[in-house]
Amino acid sequence: MSFYGVTDLWTYVVGAFGIILLPGPNSLYVLSVATARGVRPGFQGAFGVFVGDTILLALTALGAASLLRTHPAIFMVVKVAGAAYLSWVGLNLLRGALAGFRSPQAPVEQNMVASSPQAPTAAAHLQRPFRRALVISLLNPKAILFLLSFFVQFIDPAYAQPEVPFLILSTILMVFSAAYLTALIFAGARLAQTFSERRRLSAGLSSLVGSLFLWFGAKLATANLS
Repeated sequence: MSFYGVTDLWTYVVGAFGIILLPGPNSLYVLSVATARGVRPGFQGAFGVFVGDTILLALTALGAASLLRTHPAIFMVVKVAGAAYLSWVGLNLLRGALAGFRSPQAPVEQNMVASSPQAPTAAAHLQRPFRRALVISLLNPKAILFLLSFFVQFIDPAYAQPEVPFLILSTILMVFSAAYLTALIFAGARLAQTFSERRRLSAGLSSLVGSLFLWFGAKLATANLS
C-alpha cells in the first residue's frame, strides 16, 4: 500500500533523517559561516544550500542522472570543477588556520571564526555565503545520482502521477535539511564567543574543517558512475 505513490513512507523518513545528519561540505560550510560571521550570514549560506538542493532535485526529476551516465564527459567536467572548488575552500581554511597558529593574537577573521558576529571583514571563502554555498551544493554530480538511486526505492512505479510522490519525498528531505541547518547556525553563533577567547582552538577547528573539505574534493575527484 502506498501513500500518494510513496511506498514505505516511514522507512524513507528515517533514511532521509539519517542522510541529512551525515556531515558534508554543505553543512560544514554553513556552520563555518555562522561561527565566523553570525546568524544572518549563516542563514544566507543555508538559503544557498536550499536553492542548490532544489535545483538538484529538479534536475533529478528531469533525468539529469541519466544524462550524466550517458555522457561521461559531462560528468567528468562537473566532477573536476566541483573537486577543484571544494579543494579551494579547504585550502583557504587551512591558510587561515596556519595564520592563527603563527599569530594567535591576530584578527580572528583570518581564521574560521571571528571575535564578533558583526565583524566587517571576513576571509574570502566566507564572504558572499549565499553564492558560495550555492556553488558548493551544485558542483556535486554524485548528489544527483544518489538522489535518484535513493528516491526510486520509495516511488510506486504503478502510480499514475509520479511527480506527486517525488514532490512529497523532496519536501520531507528539504524540511529535514532546513531544520538541521538552522540548528547548526545557532550552534555556530554560540560557539563564536568561545572561539574568540581561544584563538588556537579556533585555528585547530579551522584546520580540521579545511582538511575535511580537501577530503571531500579528493573523494569527488575519484568518484565514478557505478
